Amino acid sequence: MQDLTNGRCGWCGTDELYVKYHDEEWGEPVTDDRTLFEFLVLESAQAGLSWITILRKREGYRKAFCDFEAERVARMTDEDVERLMHTDGIVRNRLKIKAAITNARLFLLLQKEFGSFYDYTLSFFPDRKPIVNSFRSLSEIPVSSPESDAMSRDMKKRGFKFFGSTICYAHLQATGFVNDHLTSCICRKKSAAER
Repeated sequence: MQDLTNGRCGWCGTDELYVKYHDEEWGEPVTDDRTLFEFLVLESAQAGLSWITILRKREGYRKAFCDFEAERVARMTDEDVERLMHTDGIVRNRLKIKAAITNARLFLLLQKEFGSFYDYTLSFFPDRKPIVNSFRSLSEIPVSSPESDAMSRDMKKRGFKFFGSTICYAHLQATGFVNDHLTSCICRKKSAAER
């Protein structure tokens, strides 16, 4: 895989959906808990699959999981699990569907305890600030970090499913708690110009 494709981080290639996601979402700071919950559901569903597979099913997930309203997902029942097992547009894996419901319930508990899932996430970061890395090549980007190790370990203790350190790190990248755009990526240059 090339480090850069058309001035962008090479992992997004030239797929239109992937490029749009790379340019408009990946690494952009997310403070809204609903969006953080959306990425929690999507990243958990991604375990063992490619991210582009999940991006292509995003609308299906939005419909299946109540527009990512954690309160509504938390109230889903075994009947809902059975219905979702026959729903097109999502990964029909019983364990992952049940995990989304369990994780929604636990997400709400974290919101109560910390005020927001955003604040919970920041609690794992030095100075409670996102990390901006300065990688020049894709091979330098890690698959986990001390922050993702600590956060996923804590979430696992609390009962979260499908959220190991690698998935947690991808979640942190997606939601801008970690900015891993390569230093020569057009998105890095754009965010530097906005400062």
